[in-house]
Amino acid sequence: MAGRSPIRLGRGDFILLPAADDFTMASVVPPQGGRLSLPTQVKPGVFHLGEPGTPDTRMLVGYCAFGSDDATLLVSLLPELVVVRGERRLTLLVELLSEEARAERPGRDVVLARLLEVLLIEAFRATTGPTAPPGLLRGLADERVAAALRRVHGEPAHPWTIGELAKASALSRSTFFDRFRREVGVRPMEYLLGWRMSLAKELLRSGDVSVSEVAERVGYSSQSTFSVAFARQVGMSPTAYARGRPVGSDHDFAGDDDQRPVLYRSDRYSWPRGGGI
Repeated sequence: MAGRSPIRLGRGDFILLPAADDFTMASVVPPQGGRLSLPTQVKPGVFHLGEPGTPDTRMLVGYCAFGSDDATLLVSLLPELVVVRGERRLTLLVELLSEEARAERPGRDVVLARLLEVLLIEAFRATTGPTAPPGLLRGLADERVAAALRRVHGEPAHPWTIGELAKASALSRSTFFDRFRREVGVRPMEYLLGWRMSLAKELLRSGDVSVSEVAERVGYSSQSTFSVAFARQVGMSPTAYARGRPVGSDHDFAGDDDQRPVLYRSDRYSWPRGGGI
């Protein structure tokens, strides 16, 4: 990845790039003759790279997409890079994914999608703690900050103040403000605004709720105040947004079931000794 030092991966390591536009993978030993070979498909979903022979490295590669227009909000709160080493539960999940990807059993795609969801959760769990980069995961790992986050998520319509959230976190106002910004990466009211707008988008996409009711549900006392805030945050009025997201369109995901990550592909790549990308 641009601007980052190379990361050497070993047996059983897991790497996740929540929003990688460009990255490169390479073998430690350069390819023979300095030439790169093109992947050869051995069978559906399985590719071989390098000289013929038994590979000494195997990788399970896949990606997912979040079925929501608000994926940007989620990704912005996640670490740029997640590297997990030595986690037994994660290793077991990867083995199950690899086995299921190779098999042609009934319900294969459904099982892969669910395993991927659990894999993502376990990967994020492994990155929580004081050494994690600022974001939602690090905030949830902080007991005091997590208390405020749970209040915001559970009661978005409440007219929250810094004082109330600080009290919920059992901290002084100044300590809470600094701690929240340090752990989550944004100011408390900035996070609250983003969360409210995310919920408002979901309600507007459903087509079953008026703009005034949406405003009330996400904590605004008047439709006009909500409309101004929404337009400033999203770039269009609530009415225009609702009209542009009709129910049943490719961009509409009504219901929690459709918010799950969708597995598009889970491929198994093989590199022989001396091969690389």
